Amino acid sequence: MASVTLNKLSKSYGNTPVLHNIDLHIAHGELVVLVGPSGCGKSTLLRVLCGLEDISSGELRIDADVVNTLSPAERGIAMVFQSYALYPHMNVFKNMAFGLKIQGSSKEDIAQRVQAAAEVLHIDHLLDRLPRELSGGQRQRVAIGRAIVRKPRLFLFDEPLSNLDASLRAKTRIELSRLHRELAATMVYVTHDQVEAMTLGDKIVVLNEGHVQQAGTPLTLYQQPANRFVATFIGSPTINLLPARVLEASSGGVRLRLDDGSQVLALVDGSQLQTGESVEIGLRPEHCRVDASTAHSGSKDTSLHAEIALVEHLGESNLLYLKTDIGQKLIVRGDGNAAVRLGDSVIVRAGPESIYLFRADGTAAPRLRPGNMRSAHVH
Repeated sequence: MASVTLNKLSKSYGNTPVLHNIDLHIAHGELVVLVGPSGCGKSTLLRVLCGLEDISSGELRIDADVVNTLSPAERGIAMVFQSYALYPHMNVFKNMAFGLKIQGSSKEDIAQRVQAAAEVLHIDHLLDRLPRELSGGQRQRVAIGRAIVRKPRLFLFDEPLSNLDASLRAKTRIELSRLHRELAATMVYVTHDQVEAMTLGDKIVVLNEGHVQQAGTPLTLYQQPANRFVATFIGSPTINLLPARVLEASSGGVRLRLDDGSQVLALVDGSQLQTGESVEIGLRPEHCRVDASTAHSGSKDTSLHAEIALVEHLGESNLLYLKTDIGQKLIVRGDGNAAVRLGDSVIVRAGPESIYLFRADGTAAPRLRPGNMRSAHVH
């Protein structure tokens, strides 16, 4: 395994910049997931790491070695693509062994490595089969096995599960997580699926338009997003955003007025906010609760009157699509056993500790722990 360091790394195609001054460190044995919308630069960054794309400026190190000008073969990297790229006329054993054979490894070493990798991936009973005789998940494991046998310094995965159906994706995701633990390998994984990112990654790097928006643990990005973009990209369903205006602000909390006239108390550090400033509050669907319109609320809770416009039943939970009294749209995750009907009037509630706050430029005010609220500062 290896560490990877990117220092002011940029990539341009002619006069078109694609990656902008990226600083990033990937520790030994870490699984880092690159996420972002289509065209954000995540696949380009992966190709730069493996040497398929030249670096326009900056520095790329693997361990202590600067590898800017090294070929892919010289970097000690194995890459697993979205397409399995298996040789159709070769059985599983020969597909996994091909790279070692090209390197000149002995037959004994090849057999030992292939058998060991196949056992780790639970495909040792498939070594005599051709790719056409395998399921999609089995083919992907063969492609991963072909990478494992090379004992690379770094594994790169380019959306390896995108061709699988939902059930198989979930199973293979668990297998990849187990594989990472067993190999203790350094891995960089590209996906557009933030659920994969949250469940797989030790660290998530959110990219947008070639810029790193934030890098950190999954919970850090979920609980303390650096800006509106990260908050909307991490979390499913996406966070609800409502315009608001600052009434009072301090380092211990912020009081705001929403467009419908209701007041909100947010447990965030408002020391950089100004009275009268226009902001947005964020409410995650899973942090809200829905009460009957006649229910009473604690004085500090956000309370929004709304009507149920659509219900998606998911079994243990449901998604309620709501419209507030002034026409704003909200999504709330509710109890799947609750009796809800289209057209019902409800009150959406959220505590001060669950509210996110974003300034006009998109930057987020740091959220505080419930014990940090100094109510004397915000009345």
